Formats: sequence, structure tokens, C-alpha cells
Amino acid sequence: MVLVRVVQEDFTEHLADSLQLRRVCIFSYVQMYAATNQTTFSPSTYVVFQLPLNADVHLEFENQLAKFMNTEESILYSYGFSTIASAIPAYAKRGDIVFCDEGACFSVQKGVVASRSTIIYFKHNDMDDLERVLKIQAEKDKKNPKKAKVTRKFIVVEGLSMNYGDIVPLPRLVELKWKYKVRIFVEESLSFAVLGKTGRGVTEHFGISIDEVDLVAANLENSIAACGGFGCGKKYVIDHQRLSGLGYCFSASLPPMLASAAAQALSIIENNPNMLAKLRENCELMHEGLSKIENIQVVGEPISPIKHLRLTEPTDTRDIDMRTLQMVVDETMSEGVAVTLARYLDNEEHLLPQPSIRISVNSKLSREDIDRVVNILNTNFKKILAMVS
Repeated sequence: MVLVRVVQEDFTEHLADSLQLRRVCIFSYVQMYAATNQTTFSPSTYVVFQLPLNADVHLEFENQLAKFMNTEESILYSYGFSTIASAIPAYAKRGDIVFCDEGACFSVQKGVVASRSTIIYFKHNDMDDLERVLKIQAEKDKKNPKKAKVTRKFIVVEGLSMNYGDIVPLPRLVELKWKYKVRIFVEESLSFAVLGKTGRGVTEHFGISIDEVDLVAANLENSIAACGGFGCGKKYVIDHQRLSGLGYCFSASLPPMLASAAAQALSIIENNPNMLAKLRENCELMHEGLSKIENIQVVGEPISPIKHLRLTEPTDTRDIDMRTLQMVVDETMSEGVAVTLARYLDNEEHLLPQPSIRISVNSKLSREDIDRVVNILNTNFKKILAMVS
């Protein structure tokens, strides 16, 4: 943050000038700028300018991301969670309507709440239910066309669900977009660099132009194994975020070392498309193996790297199911296989998912590794379930 003191009458002029310099200024430069313009300093007025201090590596990485995603421009955030949580309220405001998937991840939930818009939830990845609520809203709009004319509408979904491991039915979603005149925001933290022949996400997976989606946002903390996140889309969409995305305006830039590492990771994926084919193969093998474990339901698409293992016959008490699954996790971890119990903020989630063990698959696993994981989990589930029954 840079604190610049200016007199009240010069406020507007210096605010505009400083915003133009937001990406290249440093503190000493701002001081020189103020002196050159003969700024009068007064202790009565303080204006805080947020300067992300983006270096060449940040700008180059933004260009690389935009080119990779086939969009006009991209914006780089320093914190993955804040990417979609900031992008949504940058556009959706009080008086607007957001149709949100009820199974969306926590960052999406926080984003729609922060927008202060009217939130209408629809069943997870259920396009029939989405059309139902869209029809209801359309009928309301007919009764008050003047208000409907100034009310913006958004649909917010995940490309690949964190809590369920399934893929949004994007073709039907795009159909509803044009039918009911709404905008689409897709959170692609898990589908970016995973889905599609070259890893360009859910749009490539379905063979749909990314221009059909108004905003794509994703964090870089999964397939890229870095920090931060990005948004991409039309130039005017991204430019708006640079001044309205709170996670961008009121935060430091991503450390240059991490931006460089993320850029290199993306280059590796671009130059080695066989990694994605290997990942899909491993995901399908893992899904097939886990599906054979008795008394366990595998939640998620076969090609999804995120899979949830749930009890087919849960008890009526969530804590008991959590303890049972935690015992399986502890036994499995003791044998050198890293799995985790899916954790949630129970009192904060809009729709609390059932207790589950979350499995994450990567492209480096061998067939022997997958067989070992499946066998260990199978043995431990039988052992623990027999013990608690």
C-alpha cells in the first residue's frame, strides 16, 4: 500500500493519474510524481492508492494465460480463494440476481454472498431445476418489465465440482443462457489444466467456444501447484476487475518467484499433452478399482481426479460417520497412502455434503501405485466397517 497525502481540491486529478500508474509505480516513483506536479501536502486529507506492483513476470504470465485459454486478456490474483470470491461481486451487485449451484465450493458461496445480490440456488448440476427457477423469474419479469430491464442476471457454476467430482453440463447451460438472457461465470479451479485434450478446461472438454462463457476464473493451487489464481475473458470484462475486484485492488501481487514457477508449470503442460492423457487414464483406473470396494459409493466422474468415497449406508449421526471414515484414513495413512477426510465449515456451508474421504489422482501414479491404493483402502474399509458394525 502507498499512502499519498494531497489537498482536497486535487483529489480527483491525482486519483485518476495514480490509477493509470497502478501497475508500474513504486513508492519512490509516487513521491517523485507528487513533487513534479507540485503537490501540496496537508495532514488533513489522506488517499490510499493500492499498487499491485506487477513486474514483467506477472504481465508475461497474464499474456501466457490469456493465450492458453484463447481469451483476449487475463488477470492474476495473489490468493486462489479470493479469485472467484472477488470476481463475482465485481460484477453482480445489489439488485441483481445470481442463480447459483447449491453444491458450489465455499469460495463461490462467499462470492455470491459478498455481491449482495438476490441469490437463487438450484440443485447441483441439475439443468432442469435451473430452467425451473429461470422460468419463475421470467414470469416475475413479465409483471414488472421496467425493473427487469435494469436487473442483471448471472449463473455461477463449477466446471469440475470440488465437493462432488462431477462435470457441469455446459452445452445445456449455454442453451439456457441464450434462452433466458443471463451471463455465465464458471469456476474452473479443478478443470483447468485437467479437462480437454490440451487442458483448457470444461469448454474444450465439450468443444464449446470459450466466448460462450462470460467469465472463467480458477486458482493455480491444484494442477499448477503454485499459489494465486486468475480470471480470463473479454478485455472489457478483465479491465473492470482491475478496478473492482477487491482481491486484486487490495492485495499485493503474487510473489514473482511463484508467478515464474506457475508460468513454467503451464509451459510443461503445454509441451507435454501426454501428461493429460496419462492423468485421464489414471483417473479411470482409480475409479474402476474404487468402485469394487463393498459398502462404498464412489462419487465423481471416472475422468475426474477428485473422487469422494462415501458410506452406502450412513448412520443418522454425522459425527459417527466422520469418526468411522477418519479411522479408515488413519489406517491408510499408516501404510503410506495419503488420503484425507473431506472437511467443511459445517455452520457456514449452504449445503453440507455427506461425510466422505477425498481422493486426489495425479499423472505420476503407476498402475502398481493405483492397485496398491485400492487394495489398502479395500482392506481398511472391510476392517473398520466390521469393527463398528
